[in-house]
This record gives sequence, structure tokens and C-alpha cells, in this order.
Amino acid sequence: MKLLLLAAALSGAALAQTAPSQPVQLATTPTVTQTNLSLSAAVRMAQLAVQNCAQQGYNVTATVVDRAGITLAVARSENAGPHTVDASYRKAYTSASARNTTAGIAENIRTNPASAELARLDRFLVLAGGAPVRVNNAVVGAIGVGGAPSGAIDEQCGTDAVTTVLGR
Repeated sequence: MKLLLLAAALSGAALAQTAPSQPVQLATTPTVTQTNLSLSAAVRMAQLAVQNCAQQGYNVTATVVDRAGITLAVARSENAGPHTVDASYRKAYTSASARNTTAGIAENIRTNPASAELARLDRFLVLAGGAPVRVNNAVVGAIGVGGAPSGAIDEQCGTDAVTTVLGR
């Protein structure tokens, strides 16, 4: 029953973030090709996110994961708290998994109580500070930042770094 509720919550969260205007095209071949974030881009994003927050006076950790939520890069300010390493990873993982910002997921849970089970998923952290990295509208990874006094600041440090690296 718990699994059924979780599946329903995940479906609701996925539908809440984007409503496709046309059916999803499923692969008809035995394999598929997917685009992932490169290590060099991930390292640069993590370092820039930490620098962005440092310029504002905050000691943070930034983690960048690939589209499957596997860690590519971690950068930690020398004085960031030890909890920020796990928090930044879990925010990035959550964002990559749900293909949404963690702030957006938190808002979805607030407005749709059925999706509250998302917060109970292993490795999920439903606090602002995680954002997907998109290239040509496809999620290729995610960034998570932890340690600033608010998740909105964490998220801004991360998304500014992504924008700088991707040249947008």
C-alpha cells in the first residue's frame, strides 16, 4: 500500500512540474542515447557555486550530480559545516530524480498533501537549494547547495553557477 501511495505521489509530482502538450515518445530500439553533464562542467559549477556564496559571506558545499543522481563533483568552503556535504548531495539527488527544483517540490508537497510521501524517499531532501541542469530542455544533471541561511540563497548560488558555465 505504501508503495502504491508513493507511486501516486511521484506521478502527481511529475505531472505538477510539466504537463506535456503531446504524448511522450518511447524508444523503439533496444538501446537509447542520453546526454549527461561532463566532469569538467560539473567541477566548474560546484566551484563557482561555492565562490558565489562566499562572495555573499556564506560557507557552503555544492554538489553536482549527473542525470541519474550520481555524484560528479563536490566543492566545500573551508569553513562550511560538516552537515552541508550531505545536504548538498541530497538536494542535487532530489532535483535530478524529480527533474524539478527542490523548492518546487517543497511547494508541490505544501499544496498537494498526497505528494508528502516524496519527503520520505531515501536520499531525498525537500529543502530549497537544489536545481536541475538542463541542456536543450533535457535534464543532464543537477546542482545542490547547502549552508547559506536560506535555501533560496543556496539555490541562487547554484543556478548562477550553472548559468555561467552553460553560457546562458
